[in-house]
Formats: sequence, C-alpha cells, structure tokens
Amino acid sequence: MLMAAILLLSALVMYVLGWRKALAASGGRTATLHSKPRYHAWYAALLCAGPALALWLGWQLFGTPVLRWLVGAQLGEAYAQMAPAMQSFFFDDVARLAAGLPSNGEPTELMRLAAALWARFEGLGRIAFMVGAASLAVAGGLLAYGRIAPAFRARNQVETWVTYGLLLTAAVSILTTAGIVFSVLFESLRFFSMVPISEFLFGLSWSPQTALRADQVGSSGAFGAVPLFAGTLLITAIALLVAGPLGLLAAIYLSEYAPPSFRAVAKPMLEVLAGIPTVVYGFFAALTVAPFIRGVGESVGLAVSSESALAAGLVMGIMIIPFVSSLSDDALAAVPQSLRDASYGLGATRAETVRQVIVPAALPGIIAGFLLAISRAIGETMIVVMAAGLAANLTANPLEAVTTVTVQIVTLLVGDQEFDSAKTLAAFALGLLLFVATLMLNVLALHVMRTYREKYD
Repeated sequence: MLMAAILLLSALVMYVLGWRKALAASGGRTATLHSKPRYHAWYAALLCAGPALALWLGWQLFGTPVLRWLVGAQLGEAYAQMAPAMQSFFFDDVARLAAGLPSNGEPTELMRLAAALWARFEGLGRIAFMVGAASLAVAGGLLAYGRIAPAFRARNQVETWVTYGLLLTAAVSILTTAGIVFSVLFESLRFFSMVPISEFLFGLSWSPQTALRADQVGSSGAFGAVPLFAGTLLITAIALLVAGPLGLLAAIYLSEYAPPSFRAVAKPMLEVLAGIPTVVYGFFAALTVAPFIRGVGESVGLAVSSESALAAGLVMGIMIIPFVSSLSDDALAAVPQSLRDASYGLGATRAETVRQVIVPAALPGIIAGFLLAISRAIGETMIVVMAAGLAANLTANPLEAVTTVTVQIVTLLVGDQEFDSAKTLAAFALGLLLFVATLMLNVLALHVMRTYREKYD
C-alpha cells in the first residue's frame, strides 16, 4: 500500500510538472502546441507510474511462484520427492509460518527451514521490487519531462496507451473465460478417463458416494446424470410457467395500459424482486410455500413430499419474473409509435393492436428475455437446496423431491475432498455440461434476435 501511494503521488507531481512545462513551452499561447497541456500532463504522469505499476502487477502474478521455485531448489530431494498436491499444501503452511501465523498442522523441521528461506527471499524480493519500481518511476518521469515540447505529439501517445489499456481489459476478460473453460475441461477429461462418458450422459442412476476401500459396498458409485438434468428441466419448466405469463402480461400492462405515474412506481418495485438474496427465497419456499402445497395436496388426497419440485419451481418463477418483465417491457417500448397509430387508424382496438402488431414486432426481445430467465433458473442453487432436496429421483411428478445439477456440484465439493477421485471430479463434468447448456441457450437467443429483429425508420 505504501508503494502504491508513493507511485500515485509521483504521478500527481509529474502531472503538475508536465502541465507547467507545456504552458511554459507555449509561451502563454497554447494554440502553438500540437497537443493541449493536459495531454502533456497525462503523458508525464502515465510514463512515470505506468512501468512501475506494470512491475507491481508482474510481482503480484509471478512473485509467489518464483518464491516457491527458489525455496524448493534450496530444499533439494526432501521437497522433490513430494507429490504435487502435497507440495501445494506444504507451501501453504510455509507461507503462514513465514508470516508469523500458525501452520495448519504440526510444523516439521523441513517446514521451518523452508519458512526461514521464504522470509529471506521474500524480503530480498520486496527490496528489489521497491528499488526497481522507484527507478522506473524516476526514469519514466525524467524521460517524459524532457520530451515535452510544442511539436511533441502527446495526444497521440496518450490515446495510443488508452487504446492498449482498453485492449488489455478486453483480453483479461477473454483470457479469464478461457481459463475457466480449460480448467473445467481438463478436470472433466480426468473424470471421463475413470467413468465412461456414455454412462455419465445416459445413465439413469446417480449415487457418487464412492467408498474409501474397494471391498466396501458401493465402492464403484453410479454417475448417471440423467436424473440431475431431468430435475433441472422440471424445476426450470415450472419456474418458466410461472414467470413467463406473469412477466409478459406485467410488461404489456406497464408498457401499453398503465399511466405514467403508476408505471414509475410499479416497474422499480417489480425489479426489486431480482435483488432479493436467493437464500431469502429459499426460506420462503421451505417455510411457507412447501408446507402450503403439502397441506393442499393432503386435503385432496395427494401424496406430496415435504420437499418438492413444485415448491422450488413456484418460488424460482417469482424470482425470475423481473428478467422476463424488464426485457419484454424494453422490447415493447422500442416498437415505434407509428405502428400503433397505423393500427388505430385502421380501426383496431388497443387489445388487437397489442396482440397483432406490438407483440409480434417485439417478439425477438421477448424471446431473449425468456431465454435469459431460463439460464438464470438453470443456474439457481439455494432455492433448490432448501425446497426441493438432494434426492436424485428420475421422475416427472412435480410433487416429489428432485435435485438439480448445481445442487450436486455444491454437494460434491463441500468439505475435504480428494481431487483425484471420481466423486469429486464429477462436479467438473457436471459444470462442463451446464456451461455447454447455458452457452447453447445464449447462442440461441442471439440467433433469434438476429433472425427476427425488425428495423424501423
């Protein structure tokens, strides 16, 4: 934090100095400058702080791996014989000891030696980083200050750096997505090397509780994902049956019938539903909706489970209403007023205009809202955990308990797990299929919007 404050202060100083030198070089007539004084000031500030900040970013990204390599090289065979997973846990404890914190387990002599080496190398690295950052800041500031002149193209330099900065931020988001995909993909391939992909995709039984020893019951497990995807689709279908009509009708009323004063109050209140934490919806489903459904079912002679897909789907439908209503409302509002006037001029009523003109014209946006709501429902976890349960039942009965893909991912990764067992790696396979499913929905939404989008003059 101290180094960051020093760099920011240095950049501010160079900003002021660059501004003053640009004014002095212009002789009081800024029109003689190629670039305005503020561009010269920004050039000086960026050249002073930019390289030092890049060095800091490199230290944050690669400092820990370099320290591990240096300390591991000093430990010799005692460290090299450890398994890769044990090396990671070992250095976690070493870093804690070096920082003066207690280790997770009883520290060994090798761990204490490594902690001492870690503290020494970290101190040397911190000193080298501070000296390097200060040197880069001073050199950059002097270079920028010396270049300031009436003919210097400071604006071009600053705009080029801004362009590269924007490109870097876009690249970071793309690389992050790629990293997520490849990390899930590689772990999924490890899982499919243990469990056939045909069994995973088409198996009808899900029981990943593998035993610790091969002679125990259930040591092989069952990894058929069909019950999980059936439960996910069942709950999502119930949620969409709730959110679809309610959200679309609410959007039509707010866009075409509601007075402006009511719309100004009702639309924000409706969108508040999207900001309520899902755990609150889960409590509502488990404590209110599920007992109500069970009571109603028992009163008419139906056997209703205490945790049912219907309870989870109803509450989830309420949660995703804003996704449907808000996007549908925006799509309806984007329809030109001239289409409404032309319909009214031909003698159509308001209801006929909405049904035969406005909704068809806004259909791509409405469908996109529905697909976004489906993606949101597929990825929901907390409501399903609290209202639908964990039982992987292959059923189409909404009154029975089911589970979803996201719930099983959470269940498989809770607690201490070994990342070389099929049980834990199954979570990555489920995540990969869920990623593919949501990606296909997003691609479908883009295709619908591009195919059926209507442009009006």
